[in-house]
Amino acid sequence: MVNVIGLGYIGLPTALMMASHGVEVVGTDYNKELVDTLNAGRTTFKENGLDELFRAALDSGIKFTSEYQVTDTYIVSVPTPYDKFSKKIDACYVIAAVKDVMKVCPKGATVVIESTVSPGTIDRFVRPVIEENGFVIGSDINLVHAPERIIPGNMVYELLHNNRTIGSDSREVGEKVKQLYASFCQGEIVVTDIKTAEMTKVVENTFRAVNIAFANELAKICRHDGMDVYEIIRICNMHPRVNILQPGPGVGGHCISVDPWFLVGDYPSLTKVIGESMKVNDSMPDFVLNRIYEIMKEKGLSDVSRVGLYGLTYKENVDDMRESPTLQLLESQQRHLAPGLKVYDPFITKDVVDNQYHDLDKFLEDVDMVVIMVNHNEIKENMQKLAGKTVLDCRNICDLDGVYHI
Repeated sequence: MVNVIGLGYIGLPTALMMASHGVEVVGTDYNKELVDTLNAGRTTFKENGLDELFRAALDSGIKFTSEYQVTDTYIVSVPTPYDKFSKKIDACYVIAAVKDVMKVCPKGATVVIESTVSPGTIDRFVRPVIEENGFVIGSDINLVHAPERIIPGNMVYELLHNNRTIGSDSREVGEKVKQLYASFCQGEIVVTDIKTAEMTKVVENTFRAVNIAFANELAKICRHDGMDVYEIIRICNMHPRVNILQPGPGVGGHCISVDPWFLVGDYPSLTKVIGESMKVNDSMPDFVLNRIYEIMKEKGLSDVSRVGLYGLTYKENVDDMRESPTLQLLESQQRHLAPGLKVYDPFITKDVVDNQYHDLDKFLEDVDMVVIMVNHNEIKENMQKLAGKTVLDCRNICDLDGVYHI
């Protein structure tokens, strides 16, 4: 039996995928309301294919509880935030989960850390917890790192098809855990050491963050001299060895906007490019806010409350708001003591910010200017409703005449 610890955006799909492929799984989470929801037959967030996977896992006998189980395999998939001042990882949730596992696990159990951590985190924080509980790593307890590599909006597909990395002290243990993930994973599964597995996951997201920062800096340069950054990137990407990503209103989610800071926090004197790239990405919500004010002045719009932000999530077609650029922009606006912007997102059904709408037509009726922060399918399919509005398109999806860009 596998006990999956933490049933959030990563732990729940992982537990469901294993259960639906013949693995006996019990999912554990300290949040009793979340566990009750799952036991009532409902998922806790929206994701393509998740409800179907949930039903398959239920049919296969998956269980959900707030109690840790006595078993031979644990998968820890809890959040790993970072300190925004020191930029270092906060491993408190991982430490707490491992401590609770140590209270119930038998000798010979394998503890798999799926949570994304900075290189060396397992050595600094996880090994001491295990050893303090009287276990000898390698004989009493096997320790493994198997970082997730999936993205909200495409989790189910990527769990099945993405390649994976298994980090282990022992090749033999690594191969056993590889077989566990091979129960569903159709991608290549590489076995390596723990610190390499830690580093590769963080480096993957750091590479993308730096590429996005380059695109965002290009957008600022082109805005300064009146050039079309999208046309420039399109032409440059025709070169066979160039692949510039698209600029945007900021970077959100719990991977690209967070993981690179782990390296900056641990290696401050060695991460100049990474650190400056993260600052560029973090500056984009302020840049968009300034663009809003510039366009309002140009168009003779004086009432900020008649400006609406379309999109609250950090990316399209999901309900995940973690580190959302829109939330960052709203925080910046509050610091400037400006009147409230209106906000609408079809995926956020509860009120989470001031002046939030839950109907697209009503939202558009009450604004003169629309700022497209997220490229949900809904807005792509309703572009005609933006006719006559002043539009700042931060995602380059609107083909109406007179549209402004970042």
